[in-house]
Amino acid sequence: MERSATFHDLEGKSVFITGGGAGIGASLTDGFMEQGAKVAFVQRSDSLAFCDEMEAKHGQRPLFIKCDITEISALQAAISQASEAHGAVTALINNAANDKRHSTAEVTEEFWDWSQAINLKAYFFACQAVMSGMAAAGGGSIVNFSSVSYMMGNAGYPSYTTANAGITGMTRSLAREFGPDRIRVNALAPGWVLTEKQLEMWASPEALADHLERQCLKDHLSPRDVVDTTLFLASNASRMMTGQAVVVDGGVVTTG
Repeated sequence: MERSATFHDLEGKSVFITGGGAGIGASLTDGFMEQGAKVAFVQRSDSLAFCDEMEAKHGQRPLFIKCDITEISALQAAISQASEAHGAVTALINNAANDKRHSTAEVTEEFWDWSQAINLKAYFFACQAVMSGMAAAGGGSIVNFSSVSYMMGNAGYPSYTTANAGITGMTRSLAREFGPDRIRVNALAPGWVLTEKQLEMWASPEALADHLERQCLKDHLSPRDVVDTTLFLASNASRMMTGQAVVVDGGVVTTG
C-alpha cells in the first residue's frame, strides 16, 4: 500500500483500531503505520502473522490484543493496555462489524443481542473508554464505521442496518457532548468495498455489474479508498469537522 497523502500530525499518534487485523481493518492498521502512528488493535482471531508482516514492512510492530469486543470489560482493558504502551489513545477507529445475512422471520432475541453487541454496543463503550484520555491530551478524533446499506434501504440484514443507523445517531450525540474537550466524532459510511471476504462470499459478476451501474464513479471500491478518508478524519486536516456522516461509495447515495 503506497501513501497517496501524508498527514504529518499522525506521526507518533496513539491509534486504537477494532478489528484491525483482517479485511478493511488490516488495511487501516497498515495505512496508519505508513504515517508513522503507533497502532494498537484488537481482533478475535490470531493476528501474529499479520503483525510480523507489518513489522517487516514498517520497521515497527503494531500492538495486537486478542479480544472479543462484545466482552466490554475486555475491550476496556485493551484500550487501557494500548494507552499504557503508546500514551493516551487520541485516534479511535471503531471498525469491527459483522454483516451476517438474515431475514426478519429468523431473528431470535439471542441473535439480535449478539448483532447489536458487535455492531453498536461495542462502539459506544469504546468511545466512553477513550473520552477521558483524549480530554486530558487536549483532544482527539473518533471515527465510527457505519455503512451505506441503511441509507439504501437494503434488505437481507435488518439488525445490521438498524445498528448502522444507530451509529450515525450516536455519532452526532457524542460529537455534541465531547466537543468542548476538542474531541471530534464522525461516522464513515463505505459502500461496497471489495475485500477478500466480499469477493469470496457475495461478489458474483452479476452483482458487481449491477452495483457498478448504481455508482456515479465506475470503479469498484478498494480498502485504500476508505483508508485515505479515515486518515483525513483522524488528522488535524479535518480539525473542524465533527458530527458528520461521510460517505465513500462512488456515488450510490447522496447526502445533504
